[in-house]
Amino acid sequence: MSETTTATDLDALQPAGDHTRALVATGVGGTEVLDVTDMPLPPVANSDLLVRVFASGVNPIEVKTRRGQGMSALVTHPFVLGGEFAGVVVRAPYELCEFQPGDEVWGMLLSPHYQGSQADFVSVPLQSIARKPKSLSMIEAGAVPLAALTAWWAVVEVGRVHTGQRVLIHAGAGGVGHFAVQLAHFYGAEVVTTASERNHEWLRSLGADQVVDYRNERFEEVIEPVDVVIDLIGNVADDTGSRSLKVLLDGGLVINVPTGSWPTMHDEVAAADRDLKATGLKLSPEGRILTTLAQLFDQGDLQVHVDAVYPLAEAAAAHERVESGHTRGKVVLDLRV
Repeated sequence: MSETTTATDLDALQPAGDHTRALVATGVGGTEVLDVTDMPLPPVANSDLLVRVFASGVNPIEVKTRRGQGMSALVTHPFVLGGEFAGVVVRAPYELCEFQPGDEVWGMLLSPHYQGSQADFVSVPLQSIARKPKSLSMIEAGAVPLAALTAWWAVVEVGRVHTGQRVLIHAGAGGVGHFAVQLAHFYGAEVVTTASERNHEWLRSLGADQVVDYRNERFEEVIEPVDVVIDLIGNVADDTGSRSLKVLLDGGLVINVPTGSWPTMHDEVAAADRDLKATGLKLSPEGRILTTLAQLFDQGDLQVHVDAVYPLAEAAAAHERVESGHTRGKVVLDLRV
């Protein structure tokens, strides 16, 4: 049992019945389709653990899914939203499992295969959680897993960013972006990113070497060629994806992250008739990577910025803030209230 969770606390964290409070999308539409309601307690089978969620970050994929994009074609309404969480284990799958009741953990759910994380209780596979970083509060930890795993896969697993490279990261001040900037810096690359002017000094403090004000400058006109582009925007805003090809060195790689944001990417890369590589990105919620990320946070090599915190009852306001596209870091739902 964790040092901060007593036996009495753990008893109080157990589900009171066979239902859980949850944030659901009742259909496709605006924030009016969001509802906080009771849903059946998620099934716990095989190596699943039952976790009492304390905090869960709100990510653009949830906003897109609510609007009828993202994963909307794969879900049945009412659908519990959320992909990342921090909380306390209340039921373990077996006696000598690595994680036991009372342990503080963080994780990511492979939605929609598993019920979403914006509920008081989630069922999560053993392989998709890790111990929460000791240096982060529950609110901070709940803001990290999905966004940081996205950044990790883009920078480390797919981009294989290393010393001597130049990397361009679009939307560096966002949830995924501010982790990507830090990871690219940690692995030795020269980091260029795009952001509004108010975020320039902050991004330099995270490791960015050059920050371009996308509102007043054309990035392709003011930066030197780069080896890797991590595109967190696509062509939904000012043809950002297409323009990125102009700054790639021969042999360079562009990684387009937001689902459906640049459907013509491969055709454009082929038409460029250069030795360029292009790929989309899909996540795997792996606890082994979350363990590494936790070490980086506890060492001081990574930090998370929480832009705003809302109670579950004010989830509509949280969605609107994310939907604005101008958050710094992450927006989080506090499920302890």
